Amino acid sequence: MAEFIDLESQDSVRMPWNVLPGTKVDAAKCAIPISAIYTPLKPLPTSTPLLPYSPLRCRNCRSVINPFSIVDFSSANKIWICSFCLQRNHFPPHYQSISEQNLPAELFPQYTTIEYETTAANENAQAGSSNVFLFVVDTCIIEEEIGFLKSALLQVLGMMPENCLIGMITFGTYVHIHELGFGQIPKVHVFKGTKEVTKDQLLEQMGFFAKRPRPTSGVIAGARDGLSQESIARFLLPASDCEFVLNSILEELQKDPWPVASDQRAARCSGTALSLAAHLLGVCVPGSGARIMAFLGGPSTEGSGSIVSKILSEPIRSHKDLDKDSAPHYHKAVKFYEGLSKQLVHQGHVLDVFACALDQVGVAELKVAVEKTGGLVVLAESFGHSVFKESLRCVFQSGDRDLGLSSNGIFEINCSKDIKIQGIIGPCASLDKKGPSCSETVIGQGNTTAWKLCGLDKTTSMCIIFDVTKKESPDFITPAANNQFYFQFLTYYQHGSGQMRLRATTLSRRWVAGPGIKEDLISGFDQEAAAVVMARHVSIKMETEAEFDPIRWLDKSLIHICSEFGEYQKENPASFSLSPRISIFPQFMFHLRRSQFVQVFNNSPDETAYFRMILNRENVSNSVVMIQPSLISYSFHSGPEPALLDVVSIAADRILLLDSYFTIVVFHGSTIAQWRKSGYHELPEHQAFAHLLKAPRDDADATIRERFPVPRLVICDQHGSQARFLLAKLNPSATYNSDNQVVPGGDIIFTDDVSFEVFLDHLQRLAVQ
Repeated sequence: MAEFIDLESQDSVRMPWNVLPGTKVDAAKCAIPISAIYTPLKPLPTSTPLLPYSPLRCRNCRSVINPFSIVDFSSANKIWICSFCLQRNHFPPHYQSISEQNLPAELFPQYTTIEYETTAANENAQAGSSNVFLFVVDTCIIEEEIGFLKSALLQVLGMMPENCLIGMITFGTYVHIHELGFGQIPKVHVFKGTKEVTKDQLLEQMGFFAKRPRPTSGVIAGARDGLSQESIARFLLPASDCEFVLNSILEELQKDPWPVASDQRAARCSGTALSLAAHLLGVCVPGSGARIMAFLGGPSTEGSGSIVSKILSEPIRSHKDLDKDSAPHYHKAVKFYEGLSKQLVHQGHVLDVFACALDQVGVAELKVAVEKTGGLVVLAESFGHSVFKESLRCVFQSGDRDLGLSSNGIFEINCSKDIKIQGIIGPCASLDKKGPSCSETVIGQGNTTAWKLCGLDKTTSMCIIFDVTKKESPDFITPAANNQFYFQFLTYYQHGSGQMRLRATTLSRRWVAGPGIKEDLISGFDQEAAAVVMARHVSIKMETEAEFDPIRWLDKSLIHICSEFGEYQKENPASFSLSPRISIFPQFMFHLRRSQFVQVFNNSPDETAYFRMILNRENVSNSVVMIQPSLISYSFHSGPEPALLDVVSIAADRILLLDSYFTIVVFHGSTIAQWRKSGYHELPEHQAFAHLLKAPRDDADATIRERFPVPRLVICDQHGSQARFLLAKLNPSATYNSDNQVVPGGDIIFTDDVSFEVFLDHLQRLAVQ
């Protein structure tokens, strides 16, 4: 797959089909949709210039000039022809000196992705367009957790850029909005957790117009619309100005003082607190890159968005309850957070959730608001856990670990006339910009050609699903006929430095039609991208379609692909073979069927929502690790080497390192574990053993350092209770009821799942029918 990784390094795009079926009928036979996974802010090669001017756009379809545009240098007034709609456009006067030897950068064939710094927009950008962070902190947690959360927040306060604005809300039974601009005496505005507060009530109660009369008409939002800078600075202050006040608020932060009966849950009004946070940002800094960072330590039990009642005997909803529709609070809470997400998208603000509790906190309900605003999400067991502490630090770290947080993005797509857009699966919200390129079939955020990306970072990736609409192919394609489809992705966003930028990526892909196209299609098949598209597709179907059977759908798609693209004699399974370009795909599907995205048993709705949110925003290489984890083996006989993701890889004298993206497992075979417990690695004559123990830990630490959210590290021994983290991911080729002989020092898996060999056997039998 090296060639597809090279394409990705140039254009940040991976496509399952890099040679496209040219007609609707051919596309339907492919089973995997025509799609692209695009990472808009993937760092560009250092040679790519940043152009200090606005791009030239086609006057008809508004696409941006690109290396595929045809330029006519011969005419007196130089002309360029749009590759999407074939409109002829004149070059403006300042381009008159161009020639075939003197091309502007945007026409260089290697710059299919290029970035513009749009100067006019930067002059109009608000002077105060610094980043805004509004902390929303849950205080209904035990003293120990408050201590952990305090120390984590105090640590990141010291890392924040001086010019960014900070605000603070704490909540429990009541919501407290802290005034930071009044350092002499701590001043707090208190709101009842069970009461809904509108934006107007917030303006009224918090004295925004105590000093000057309130404007009689128009929207009141931000300094431009009649709000004084002093009133905004009471709640949002630059980090350098409010460090002392914030430190003292955090130092004095205590557990919610309201008593909780022994048979009840704490009265926690998370929904009301988030709603007030959204109103406050909407009033003070609309349209600027602001983030609400919510730190939640338990389920919301009061007010809007509550997910369970206060009575402890009522359990928090499980997958079974959601299937049977017997979760009384679920739909109401989801509806509330959908409303909140619309408000945040309209304001251009992001919701990040750090959920740290042993029980569920409502991530499943919050998913819509986090995903549509492009927020970050971290799930951990405690505020003292390294998963939370390290992930929070990553958000504010610069240098190698900089997430490259950007804001206020708008994403647009232009494509050739025979292709339409079904929608996007990923962290964005539709801007309802209808156009001729919208398909009638909708998947994810569809019915539009433009999307809002309130928050995005270096790995944020969109999965765009297309529809080929060409009815029939010509009898033969003449060399003069254009058999290329063109796609253009435009991302307009506010860079971390405050500048507005536009990144334009233009792709061209060859299409083929008619009989005998199988070899062409296989030659451009990207197995990893195909597996990731199927994973996102099956996840969204599980959430939106009632009575949907994911295993059956995946199996049918796989059988269809194997019978369409495999080589075989009819009714003869032994004759079946797949081209190397497609042969790993069944293995990906086998692991996808067993993954946490499809198997909800043993996971809470919160965990399932969390896994899917990360899958829907990560790039292809990270997503593949979530679907089919990597396994590396360490032993005395050889250096680190990849091992089969199979129970046969377990041996008494080996150490295995499993990376399943969310969890990294260092697994010691029984002999290694015994030697370690006996302390052999501490003896000078057993240096080699000490090095063997250290190597997988070093590799695990290197992986942990470059990933967000930070994965959980599990160190375990063969036959120990935590070995389940490894065993759950392995192919069960040896189980308690199989005939396979287990090698001495090996292991078996107690499961009724079929092994990959049996799966493949069934697949071949069905494909050749």
